[in-house]
Formats: sequence, structure tokens, C-alpha cells
Amino acid sequence: QVQLGESGGGTVQAGDSLRLSCVASGRTSSSNDMGWYRQAPGKEREFVASISWSGGGSTYYANSVKGRFTISRDNAKNTVYLQMNSLKPEDTAIYYCSNAYRLLPDRRIGYIYWGQGTQVTVSS
Repeated sequence: QVQLGESGGGTVQAGDSLRLSCVASGRTSSSNDMGWYRQAPGKEREFVASISWSGGGSTYYANSVKGRFTISRDNAKNTVYLQMNSLKPEDTAIYYCSNAYRLLPDRRIGYIYWGQGTQVTVSS
């Protein structure tokens, strides 16, 4: 089992920044990717960004957040971050941390673990 705990959500105005954190514990694997998904009211959960846990830390981003969001990791702390800049009202959603063998923009491979989610609200 892998446990994921997110923090850092909140309510901000358009153009502001937030940084989300996710701490992984339990049976974590250096072979697995870590990532962020989000779900807005009435919409399906969607991919935001992912990073490989080992090697050079390959990253992927959804087109809607490229250039504004940055995913990073601290292996020593088993923590993944999502720096969100230039936030827009359409970024409003519950953001979920995730862990799986592969997290790609168009698919997931392997069993996926989810955090409990953290709310991000961006007002105009």
C-alpha cells in the first residue's frame, strides 16, 4: 500500500500562485511515477502533470497548464510538488496526487494510488 497526503490548496485570485505538496509513504517504489490530476465540478478527473521517480525525472504536462505549472520532486523527502503560477478561474478543481507505474497524459499503466485531494479555488 502507498499512502499519499496532499497539502497547499486554497483560495486565490486570478494571476496568483500556489504550491501543492504530496508526501508519499508506505510501500513506495522508485520505479513508479508520481503525478497530479484534477477534477472540477461536473467534469471528469483529468491529467495535470507527472514526473518519474527515478533517473532524470522525466516530466509530462497537460496542454492547458504547460508554461504555467511545474512539477518537481524531492526524493529524500518522498515529496512531489506542483508549482502553479498565473492561475486562472478554469484551474478551479480538487487536485489529487497519484502514484502508479506510469502516468502519461493519455493513459495510466499499473495500479494507481490516490490521495484524498486538496481544493484549489481561483476567483476572477
